[in-house]
Amino acid sequence: MHCYATFYGPHVSPNTGILAIQRLSSNIPGFRIAATGVALEMDESFNVVKKLKLVGTPKKIYKNTAFIAGMFNSELEVSRFEGASIRTVSGIRGQIKKALTVGQPGSYRATFEDKILMSDIVFCRTWMPVEIKKYYNPVTSLLTERASSGGENSRGGEDGWRGMKPRAQLQIERQIPIEVNPDSIYKPIERTAKKFNRLFIPKRLEAALPFANKHKDDKKLKKDSYLRKRAVVMEKSDKKKHAFLHAINTIRNEKVKKKKEGNIRRRVEKAKVTARTEKKIEDGRKVIKKRRYRTEGKIDAHRERKRLRGN
Repeated sequence: MHCYATFYGPHVSPNTGILAIQRLSSNIPGFRIAATGVALEMDESFNVVKKLKLVGTPKKIYKNTAFIAGMFNSELEVSRFEGASIRTVSGIRGQIKKALTVGQPGSYRATFEDKILMSDIVFCRTWMPVEIKKYYNPVTSLLTERASSGGENSRGGEDGWRGMKPRAQLQIERQIPIEVNPDSIYKPIERTAKKFNRLFIPKRLEAALPFANKHKDDKKLKKDSYLRKRAVVMEKSDKKKHAFLHAINTIRNEKVKKKKEGNIRRRVEKAKVTARTEKKIEDGRKVIKKRRYRTEGKIDAHRERKRLRGN
């Protein structure tokens, strides 16, 4: 993959090729090219930033206002982020207003679009500037005979010039264990399932609502009720009515099916007729354009011949 890298080094013109080699010691039979690239531009300072997500939790909630703690460590940090946009995991947006003088250091007051819950997590997306180390070690004696054969000016004695060993190589040679930062270890995220309380609507309000908005969830019965257990036995007249309705619905469904099939056939036929008509119109346009271009070509040729005779 291609990537951009910013580093501190000598002045080079843009479009200069760059070759990165990991080791240049003579006791290694082969060498490996770590990266290849090209210099794009030069500047005294580049703004290199890194994503940073600050996380906090609500301590008190008053309607659309909440007190957030755990995101900053002091009032000074909060003052730098006044007016910054924040957001909860559930998607409610908010804004940092002012730091609190009492309570946990770094807590502040924030406003949101809607009332948040105590279980919500509030985060703020920011950018952290990364400073480039201003150090490079130019080597100008690699192509001389003394440097290649291990002369007086070379470093490393008989092996010729040898640069500083990287930290990883020193750890391997001296068998030093690699330092592990506990904060950098990935851990499984365990999130408890959130249980929401059942929506309660007063009976007086529910009675005024339209039928489409009324609550229709029936309570689950532990045992079958009498209405479910009883057997429904239709009488002779009820059976005739049921058979009659079933026959009417069958006829209606058949009519609807035939109507849909007829509509599909008519659309296909209409599309064919429309395509033939458009083709005829397009052919006529081509003929008209051809005649017009031919006439314009003859007029231009006549004018050119007239101009040449005049000269």
